Amino acid sequence: MNQQVQFGLGTFGDVTVDENGAPLSQAQVIRNVVAEGVLADALGIDYFGVGEHHRDDFAISAPETVLAALAVATENIKLGSAVTVLSSDDPVRVYERFATVDALSNGRAEIILGRGSFTESFPLFGYNLADYETLFSEKLDLFAELITEGPITWKGTLRAPLNNQDVFPRTESGKLNTWIGVGGSPESVVRAARYGMPLVLAIIGGQPERFAPYAELFHRALAELGQPDLPIAVHSPGYITDSDDDVVDELWPHYSVMRDRIGRERGWPASTLEEFMGEVQHGSLYAGSPETVAQKMAKTISALGIQRFDMKYSAGTLPHEQMMRSIELYGTQVIPRVRELLADAS
Repeated sequence: MNQQVQFGLGTFGDVTVDENGAPLSQAQVIRNVVAEGVLADALGIDYFGVGEHHRDDFAISAPETVLAALAVATENIKLGSAVTVLSSDDPVRVYERFATVDALSNGRAEIILGRGSFTESFPLFGYNLADYETLFSEKLDLFAELITEGPITWKGTLRAPLNNQDVFPRTESGKLNTWIGVGGSPESVVRAARYGMPLVLAIIGGQPERFAPYAELFHRALAELGQPDLPIAVHSPGYITDSDDDVVDELWPHYSVMRDRIGRERGWPASTLEEFMGEVQHGSLYAGSPETVAQKMAKTISALGIQRFDMKYSAGTLPHEQMMRSIELYGTQVIPRVRELLADAS
């Protein structure tokens, strides 16, 4: 696809600490996320996404509400989720909420639909994990109908049917921009192509080049299904420092807190500095000086042929002030340098 690559940011609203190492309230974290999004808009960054979680180490459980605040506090940046856990929500209500954000932002709302990497929302909202596959499949099918913005007639097995039902508000453009987020399943890639929705590859570890076959599969599936070619985005963690020498001191203590907490829940061994540096140097952690990160980002964009790169800039207890500096360096130095590198390579 011959179009200029876009650059975004994403956060899960990780609960951070102040300068004394004390955890901030979840309320303060949410206010800080809004300030981070406002800065991203001022820097001309293309996209700002917020994730959805229902646990004490992440503050954002209602992404659309945070996005609504950002809609009236920003002017140009696209605003969306990262991701919306469709399986444990009602597609009609999800559509209505994001269509409302679209209205408040004058057409800048997007949504990334996915399963999420945590399951705490299922018991919280009364869903059975035994229905995991069916819930996502049926709700995605319904959402695909909703974004046509016509009267909906739909029937599944786990939700009441709709018969010639209108849903409001409608968007002014006529369609809510909807992506599907996947973690590396070929079946999920083909499903995105079947619904004609752009693809977001969540690459959170290992060499990003290994996802090239998924990008190729997506384009091939679109062609075989008679769909127009569509964008692919990558979502990966990152943190920009003034110097490569600052990465360990600034990021590692906070990154390791997040990594080990999740690891204990999932039976992973404790993280090590060697593992961390392996991801920085060869994996999918885009951390370091602007030049280092730009070089690595340009390499991934070229290898996968993607149209957008979203950097997940929050990392465990990483303080707000450090994230603001990282966002500033991303917007003022990394993005312009990546554009230069891509232009030189073309």
